[in-house]
Amino acid sequence: MADSQSVLTVSIVTPDGKVYDNEKATLIVVKTQLGELGIMPNHVPVIASLAVDEARVQSVDGKDVDEIAVNGGFVEFSENTATIVADTAECQDDIDVDRAKNAQKRAEARIKEAQQAQDTDALNRAEVALRRAVNRINVAGK
Repeated sequence: MADSQSVLTVSIVTPDGKVYDNEKATLIVVKTQLGELGIMPNHVPVIASLAVDEARVQSVDGKDVDEIAVNGGFVEFSENTATIVADTAECQDDIDVDRAKNAQKRAEARIKEAQQAQDTDALNRAEVALRRAVNRINVAGK
């Protein structure tokens, strides 16, 4: 059994509440605005803005890796506790792939409409929606 100094506590919360909690993790990998960030026990304190991507959490046994689709937000780490505050997040098993594929199709249609109308605000919103849908599909498919 790992001692308390060699494990992480990882929590992922959204405005709707807690999505994920693991008190026996050895590694968390997230994608920040500047690239991937891996955090192991006793890492220096850090706060970073997150990109739309997955968060991977490895458990103490080394075999289980939980994958969570995270849509923006930030990660805060100190004293072996990582907290991700995200706009939205879904655990791999909770993702409805059909719903995500429908969201992808809607976003692609909105992108075409925005390009034809030369509406940059609508285009930016549609591109974000597309990234979120593709992220959910990718995490669910692993």
